Formats: sequence, C-alpha cells, structure tokens
Amino acid sequence: MKLAPRRPSLIRPILIAVAAALLPLGSQAAKPPPFSEEADVKAFVADMHAQYGFDTAHLLHQFAAIRPNATVLRAIRPAAVPEQQRSWQRYRERFVNARRIDGGLRFWQEHGATLVRAEAIYGVPAEIIVAIIGVETEYGRNMGKFGVMEALASLAFHYPPRAAFFRGELEQFLLLARENGVSPLAIKGSYAGAIGIPQFMPSSQRRFAVDFDGDDRIDLRNEPADAIGSVARFLQQHGWEAGAPVAAPASLDGDPAALIAAGIKPVSPLRELLRQGVRAAGEAGDGERPAALIDLVTPGEPSEYWVGFGNFYAITRYNRSSFYAMSVFQLAEALRAARTEVQAGR
Repeated sequence: MKLAPRRPSLIRPILIAVAAALLPLGSQAAKPPPFSEEADVKAFVADMHAQYGFDTAHLLHQFAAIRPNATVLRAIRPAAVPEQQRSWQRYRERFVNARRIDGGLRFWQEHGATLVRAEAIYGVPAEIIVAIIGVETEYGRNMGKFGVMEALASLAFHYPPRAAFFRGELEQFLLLARENGVSPLAIKGSYAGAIGIPQFMPSSQRRFAVDFDGDDRIDLRNEPADAIGSVARFLQQHGWEAGAPVAAPASLDGDPAALIAAGIKPVSPLRELLRQGVRAAGEAGDGERPAALIDLVTPGEPSEYWVGFGNFYAITRYNRSSFYAMSVFQLAEALRAARTEVQAGR
C-alpha cells in the first residue's frame, strides 16, 4: 500500500514563532535604534542648540553612537522585594569593613597634606572626606565603566519616574564636556551618570568642584587632590559646621512613629526630642541644637536609633539616604580610631 506523501507540519513553525515572541527583549538579536532616531532626543538637541549654541548636526552624530542601555535601566529600578532594599546591617557590612578601613588609611597617608589643607579651608574633618571617597569608589578603584552620555540618555528618555532629573543632568554633562574640551562619548562613570573619584553628578561637578591642586583644571577622575577639595567644598556649601557633632546613639520610650515621620532634617531642638522620650548617649551636644531621630531598620531585628544633627543632614545631601550618611559617619569614626592607633604605635 502506497502511503500518501506527508504534509509539512504547521505545528513546529508555530511553536518556534511563539517561543521567539516570548523571549526576553535582551535575548533578541536586534538592537534598539540609536538615540538620534528618537523624537524626544531630537527635541532635546534642538533645545541644546537654542539655549547653548550646540551644533545640531554634531550633537545628533554623537547621539547616533549610543543606544538605550538595558543594564542601566535594570540597575536604576527599585528592588522587587522590599526587604532587599532596606536592611541596615547588610548595607553597613558593604562599607564599614576591614578592607575599606585599610584602604582609607593608605589613602589618608598618601594624601595627608591635602586633607589637612581641605579641613583648614572648609572645616570638614579629614576622616569624613576619606570616608565619603571610600564609600563612593573605594578610594578611586571603582569609578564605573558605563559611558556617561549613554547612561544619562537612557535614564533621561527611557526612565519616566526620574526623566526630568536625568535630562537636567544630561544637559549639565554636555556643558561640562564642552567646557573641558572632552568628547562626551569618552567619559566613563556609574550607571546613574556619576563621575570620578568622588562620584559627582554633572550638575554637582559644575557647581561645587574645585581645582585643588592648582593646575588650572578640574579633574575628578585622575586627580585625588581635586576630589578631596571638591568633597570638602560640597559639604561646606551644604551646611557643614566645623567642630559640631554629626550623630549620637539613641534609645527611646514610646512610639517613635511621629518623630520618624518628621524626617531626617533637624528642625526641632534636641531638648524637644528628649522631652518626647528620646535618650541620646554620649556627647549629644547643646540642647538647643536642632536634631532629628534617625531609624536604621533591619528586617527581623530591632531598629537602631540615632540622633542626627546638621552635619549628618549635610552628608545626606551627597546621597539622600540615612543608611548612606550613617555608613560614612561610622567608617569615618573607624578610620580616625585606626589612624590614632597607627600613630600611637610609631
């Protein structure tokens, strides 16, 4: 019996098509089009020409060299599981540890004279400056490998929650590159567009960075002296008070909810917090000094409480997180203690 010829099966092509449609975008072979093809980018370029005289064709050519970066867009999104986002103990372990203390002591030793000069001019202690640089880039070791223009463009045009902020930073970045005679495509930084040893955003670099080594240029990527002076000036410009306390450990009676809801900006005098059941340990300072209650939360563990003063708030202007500011403060305290020990042993 002769069998009829088999008809080609339609099932396999259908399955292949369905599977391809279900693949994550990152696994598709096609790349997203360059930024120069996007209407919002063309409008942005037109604005840069109108406001600052940028050459339209040249700037579009630079945008043609970059595309939306999926890694940047993944990195900027909040953690899917809230507990992964808010754990003081886990956060602290990343920054207050033996490696950063040892690296900080070496950095302090190498740039001691510059740190003394920065403290004298701006009133910011050397250990605070070193700690910020340690937390930000581990003393210049990890400054980021993302193209800053591509990172900022990705966030400016493909991350709606903060698009306005990152468009402003992209604008400032292009101005900064032009002022320094550097191609914006050549500058590397963090996934959020922060640059150099102290990880300044472009707007902060243009407003607060200083030429601290006197070579007539500001270079935060290669010159530690410029980074040191710029960190100190940033804090001084954001209200750092020389000789004033940063924070003090605290405990409290009753429900802290109202005090925490008031935020981390010190507004009420310390005596008012004490009246509401807060007990501040150690050298908490003058009862008239403005203070705020800081809570450091770790899931499954009791919250840690501190009283934060104006200098603590100044650190949060660098990164608006109480976890960040407390890590800087505690790393600074550890660095100061370790340096005292080293000097005493000489």
